[in-house]
Amino acid sequence: MTASAAGSFAGWMTAVQAHVEEALGAFLPAAGTVPTKLHEAMRYTVLGGGKRVRPLLVFAAGELSGADPLALERAAAAVEMIHAYSLVHDDMPCMDDDALRRGKPTVHVAYDEATALLVGDALQSQAFMVLADGATVPPQRQVAMLRLLAHASGSAGMCGGQAIDLDSVGLPLTLEQLEQMHQLKTGALLRASVVLGALAGGDLDDHQLAALNVYARAIGLAFQVVDDVLDATADSATLGKTAGKDAAANKPTYVSILGLEPSRVLAEKLRVEAHAALVPFGEKAERLRQLADLIVQRKA
Repeated sequence: MTASAAGSFAGWMTAVQAHVEEALGAFLPAAGTVPTKLHEAMRYTVLGGGKRVRPLLVFAAGELSGADPLALERAAAAVEMIHAYSLVHDDMPCMDDDALRRGKPTVHVAYDEATALLVGDALQSQAFMVLADGATVPPQRQVAMLRLLAHASGSAGMCGGQAIDLDSVGLPLTLEQLEQMHQLKTGALLRASVVLGALAGGDLDDHQLAALNVYARAIGLAFQVVDDVLDATADSATLGKTAGKDAAANKPTYVSILGLEPSRVLAEKLRVEAHAALVPFGEKAERLRQLADLIVQRKA
């Protein structure tokens, strides 16, 4: 189904978000399953909140390759579980020490620190179980998808970026160093979302995959630039998390290095780059274009 035939962007987003919410509920262990506290906390952190940007990217990229919806829901659920685990750990006192996430108490506040640690560990394992259990893509491609998610989640991706972030508090990073950190911390999982969606369908050639990587790199960086702008300008109620923490913790951000208005200009430049990368895909990439606009123009 083409983007135009599928209805409005808002309607498409709502439908995908609802579908992913249902899939996550099915793929997570039931709250009443032993150990009940752990499973309840896993569901607490994953369900009923968040913009689901990464699952939206998975489904939008799947339109390029005619992917099976069942394959997309597994890829989307897996990447969202990895993202949720990263937020649980990121909020813990040994990391960013935050008490608010998605408008409700963080897991270590609602439960305790040990439970939060185990929730993150269990969600990471659950993500790979979900992605591995599906039989809707050829085995060789399924292995490639598992490897992609593992790489994006580990020391060469999200965890590596978080490590650099923690080591950079109070340090005068260059713009290039800041970009490297965020291409790992935030960008790696966003890029993986796009490529996972594409891999869930038919084969794309090297030129198409390269174009997708350019798009994903641009939106991954834009997401963080906009996050830094919002952290400096919005309040906690709007964001659903504690605003201004990076500045208070003396962390380097795009706003602290470039300034507020140049950061907004950079985000818009990255949005244009993302659109340009999608030209070879024509109308099939309309949802990806709309998501690039959403990422840059969002207010929360």
